[in-house]
Amino acid sequence: MPRPPKVHAKAQTQDRAAYRLTCWVMGSLVSVAVVFAASEIHAQDDITVSHGFNEYGDLKYSADFAHLEYVNPDAPKGGEISVSADGSFDSMNPFATLSGTPGALSSIMYERMMDTTDDEVGAYYCLLCTTLEYPADQAWVIFNLRDDVTFSDGTPMTAADVIFTHEAFREQGTPSFRAGITQLVTGWEAVDDYTVKFTFNPDSPRRGRVSQMANAIVMSKAWFDETGARLDESRLQTAPGTGPYMLGNVDPGRQIIYQRNPDYWGQDLPLMRGRANFDTIRVEYFADSSAAFEAFKAGEFTFRRESSSINWATSYDFPAIRNGWVVQDTLEDGTPPAASGFVFNTRREKFQDRNVRLALGLMFNFEWTNENLQYGLFRQRTSFWETDRLRATGLPEGRELEMLETVRDQLPEDIFTQDALLPHTSGDRPLDRANLRRALDLMAQAGYTPDADGRLRDENGRTLDIEFLETRQAFDRVITPYIENLQRLGVNVTYTRVDPSQYQARTQSNDFDMLFGAYSAGLQEGTGLNQRYGCEDRDDVFNPAGFCSAAVDALAEFVTNASDYDEMAAAVQAIDRVMRYEYFMVPTWYLGQNWVAYFDMFEYPENLPEFGLGHLDYWWFNQDKYDALIAAGALR
Repeated sequence: MPRPPKVHAKAQTQDRAAYRLTCWVMGSLVSVAVVFAASEIHAQDDITVSHGFNEYGDLKYSADFAHLEYVNPDAPKGGEISVSADGSFDSMNPFATLSGTPGALSSIMYERMMDTTDDEVGAYYCLLCTTLEYPADQAWVIFNLRDDVTFSDGTPMTAADVIFTHEAFREQGTPSFRAGITQLVTGWEAVDDYTVKFTFNPDSPRRGRVSQMANAIVMSKAWFDETGARLDESRLQTAPGTGPYMLGNVDPGRQIIYQRNPDYWGQDLPLMRGRANFDTIRVEYFADSSAAFEAFKAGEFTFRRESSSINWATSYDFPAIRNGWVVQDTLEDGTPPAASGFVFNTRREKFQDRNVRLALGLMFNFEWTNENLQYGLFRQRTSFWETDRLRATGLPEGRELEMLETVRDQLPEDIFTQDALLPHTSGDRPLDRANLRRALDLMAQAGYTPDADGRLRDENGRTLDIEFLETRQAFDRVITPYIENLQRLGVNVTYTRVDPSQYQARTQSNDFDMLFGAYSAGLQEGTGLNQRYGCEDRDDVFNPAGFCSAAVDALAEFVTNASDYDEMAAAVQAIDRVMRYEYFMVPTWYLGQNWVAYFDMFEYPENLPEFGLGHLDYWWFNQDKYDALIAAGALR
């Protein structure tokens, strides 16, 4: 089925009364005919005109809301927040992911047609538009654009920019995006300077049509015409955006500074009140996370999201902590964590047998790893969607079972008769001998037996050779015990750690056996499922395992055609059950919280939303606290 890939960035939004419905169909005809046609449409009951859109229910915020509930509308503007990034970068074009390495936050300058919020699921609100219009079958969508939007160079945004950007992404976007958007959108037009219409392929899934175009980025046609730049080229020069931040200074591979646009067109919009509060956002690059941590302790940057359990448990006792200059905080996170684990490249023949994958997975000891290397701070991942709303549990029943029945002939009977596959348990020693025996039995079923030296060989005498690819030195302490267990099983394992640019090149070309990777997960799913798990996009960078299942492809249609959230959730649970059975990655751990440390000059709202941290969005700078830190010598 035609389906566009999911877009993973966010937008910012605003409301406005609808007044351009008269410009719908027949826009190229005389104005009298347009008015007549529009009046006919007003009479139809199935045309929705709204300030927002929700895939699965009502909108939380009305058209006249004053500000988002979770922001401080009186937050002061000013100051700087600085963060770190590992590795390097050689481009500031975030859309050329297959050419060069884009700088961190390089998409921050560009807004989308509509924005999501951090306290709702599935909701979008107009930002670059005032209202949107669509029929009940979502055969098309019209966006009535704001007439006061300007790019950072001061030029106005019009429908011509919307159409130009859409066409540019169709021609120069990533291959998976081009394929998806071409199949989804069959018509696009600028009805007038401030009205655009997109028509959808009637054979495409209804779910995700409007939301896909709500995520549409808008860029300056004039700038691209003048410079001759392309979306798919690596470059340091950036196109002007409509967002609250613009590029300030770039030191390639070392530092990026974004500065707040003092003339940002949307600064007084209700949706933007209490947001985009920092004057500058600085990104400092370091060779790895260890170097970055040392720099943070020295005050070279001011906000850190910690991901290392050993750091969190043992290393936050440096002078700035003891002096009260740095705050160490744990904040709740209600978003589903990424489905992380040791990924098998199933494109390789050696991983085609499920028994091999299960055997290799049994050699990972989560319990010992977590207690001895991660200070017991993590939880074991059980599902691709680590949330009660979407996780498969027990035996399939109800609507989930009905969906699975439609592909029963493509699934093993165990899917229907056994509980959803859970990660194995292990003992308190690095090598669990019971799991080793189970793994050897599974390998025997796959045709591998140990030779005199204990090395596994197939019926042709070939060893099982696996290269483990990684780029982060900090992961050595976790990966090495797993590799040692694999070697005890009889696998010929090599561990290759490469620099970030080599890692990117090899993963983009699927040139690896195993690596530590992750699949994104959301509280709602749609067409993006196909990009991550679909057979047609098996070689896409968003599907590192190269997973492909005809049953999952069929079940994904229930997701994209879901009439309500419960229907979507049942379909996701069915897919989760199948993918856990297929075991194309060894599930590892997740946190479910945000570990943050920052110099005590930042503040955040008391009522942080369930689905967002917002440190670059709705936190703010306290000048008095900053002055005190400077006086104390806490910052460089």
